[in-house]
Amino acid sequence: MSTALIIVDIQNDYFPNGKMELVNPDKAAANAAKVLEWFRQHNKDNIFHVQHIASDSALGFFLPDTEGAEINDTVQPLENESIITKHFPNSFLKTELESELKERGVTKVVVVGMMTHMCIDATVRAAVDLGYETTLIEDACATRELSYEGKAVPAEQVHYAFVGALESMYATVTSTEDFLAEKK
Repeated sequence: MSTALIIVDIQNDYFPNGKMELVNPDKAAANAAKVLEWFRQHNKDNIFHVQHIASDSALGFFLPDTEGAEINDTVQPLENESIITKHFPNSFLKTELESELKERGVTKVVVVGMMTHMCIDATVRAAVDLGYETTLIEDACATRELSYEGKAVPAEQVHYAFVGALESMYATVTSTEDFLAEKK
């Protein structure tokens, strides 16, 4: 069984001074980089960087041809690594990701990236719905505070609510440390 790494939207607009700053993106990106390094050493042919490019400027971030839309240096793709461009939260929707995974015989995916409550949630659920055995490395993900009807929900609570929901019926959820320890 072949496993692929899917790195979702670790792009500059999510970092300090970006147009959609998240909470602790540096920590999440550093953990994603550790997982990426493991794949580069052990499974270099199945690394997919997903880059969201806004198809509508009203989104306000990830605008085409801007520094904010660029993949962050922490996980900068190498020449032989695939870059999948998407325009929706779900990394599979109207992209070549699924066909690329099938072509390579991938049956398992490991997901890291940003934002936990949006693109990570949509991508993990889609991966499972498409039949992939899915692992989410939760501390290699980041999100932000949300609010509803004047009630603020801190980023940590947003993150753990979505991770908890995914873990309950969709994905195996683990930490970077536990994932790497299991691979030794």
